[in-house]
Amino acid sequence: MAETEEFPHQDQDELLTHLREVQQLLSRHRLVEGLVHRQDMPRHDLVENLVHKQHLAELRNKLDSLHPADIAYLLEALPREDRLLVWDLVKADRDGEILLEVSDAVRESLIETMEPAELIAVAEQLDADELADLAPDLPQEVIDDLFRSLDGEEREQLRAAMSYAEGSVGALMDFDYVSVREDISLEVVLRYLRRFDELPDHTDQLFVVDREARLRGVLPLNVLLVNDPDVEVGDLMQTDALTLQASDSANHAATAFERYDLVSAPVTDGTDKLVGRVTVNAVLDHIREAAEAEQLAQAGLHEEEDIFASIWDSVKNRWRWLAINLITAFIASRVIGLFEDSIEKLVALAALMPIVAGIGGNSGNQTITMIVRAIALGQVGEDSERRLLHKEVGVAMLNGLIWGSLIGLLAWWLYKDVRLGAVMTAAMTLNLLVAATVGVVIPMTLRKLGRDPAMGASVMITAVTDSGGFFIFLGLATLFLL
Repeated sequence: MAETEEFPHQDQDELLTHLREVQQLLSRHRLVEGLVHRQDMPRHDLVENLVHKQHLAELRNKLDSLHPADIAYLLEALPREDRLLVWDLVKADRDGEILLEVSDAVRESLIETMEPAELIAVAEQLDADELADLAPDLPQEVIDDLFRSLDGEEREQLRAAMSYAEGSVGALMDFDYVSVREDISLEVVLRYLRRFDELPDHTDQLFVVDREARLRGVLPLNVLLVNDPDVEVGDLMQTDALTLQASDSANHAATAFERYDLVSAPVTDGTDKLVGRVTVNAVLDHIREAAEAEQLAQAGLHEEEDIFASIWDSVKNRWRWLAINLITAFIASRVIGLFEDSIEKLVALAALMPIVAGIGGNSGNQTITMIVRAIALGQVGEDSERRLLHKEVGVAMLNGLIWGSLIGLLAWWLYKDVRLGAVMTAAMTLNLLVAATVGVVIPMTLRKLGRDPAMGASVMITAVTDSGGFFIFLGLATLFLL
């Protein structure tokens, strides 16, 4: 990839300021262009062209001063028409970096407007691992042309990068690293490094390999710099450094980086041959994307959504779980319908039953959040389900007795009926037990089925605790109060 320029780093407040400035420039541009367009004056086209260029030049200068990640932030925050106008003003040699930074949904909207020749020019700016990230969104003819334009080594790297499954270490790794042999001196290594214009980003160690490119160990840069130049690499290299396999889970890599405070780690294949490295920036991106995906999954959203997407695109992304929610809401309404006579005889039931369902839903969401997090961190094994279930049931029982007793006392005080208070306490406790059980079982079952444990979790837990809470409360009330 071409050498990148240096840009100042912006905090969130500064980014918001830049966004407001860009929005103001776009607003002024549209306003003045509209006024000039409506005026009947001599040399109208010339005046309109000058006004047009003046505002766009000011906007272009603003964009040129920003980091690609900051421009990506601006693009995501702009409506489609303004986004495309800004995108056209970005320098062509920065398109690739920006496309890698924007969200998947926004990237698709930008790529749709680009010609194949533009996309090929963008792709040629990127390294193989970056191309692999971009490839799923590129038209097939662009991929074919790109493969033909690459040399043999680059073609093999791209093919290898695209072959790794999403969510694997291979999909995170890059091919830009420095390797040395163990039978050379540190002086030779230093002379070799001076031949680079700059070292690859996040280079904190060199990888020591043999003649067949098999990994032998690592040489940290701080060890290289403070030792006698005549010492050989093999005498100082570390052979116990953490090594990742290309087929490992990306979550495994993220856990390792967090636990051992890593900056980079070598990646090998099944024969210990060095094939790449993973760096902390790639791991952080994976963690952020995984967290965002989990948030969306818990709400039942199929994929990340461009906030300025068309109405139809948003509807397609959201309809699945809304349909399920509608079905579960209908079931809950029929549960209530079973006890219409009881509610007519004791109106207090209608006022109190949402409390039982609501507390159950909140408790279930707490349980499911803890379990999904534990699964993501690899803390839950096959033998943990029963233990976790017992623990969560115990927590639910205690919470149910404490808060159920409190709400039972309030119900007794409000409606002067000790039996109603007892029913509230029992219903609250039972519904919390249901919520705890379902909060453990749902993510565990989804994991066993090979699905995302967070997928639709909050929707399902709410459905169960609503229907279950209404049935338990109204059923107990019918048995003991009427």
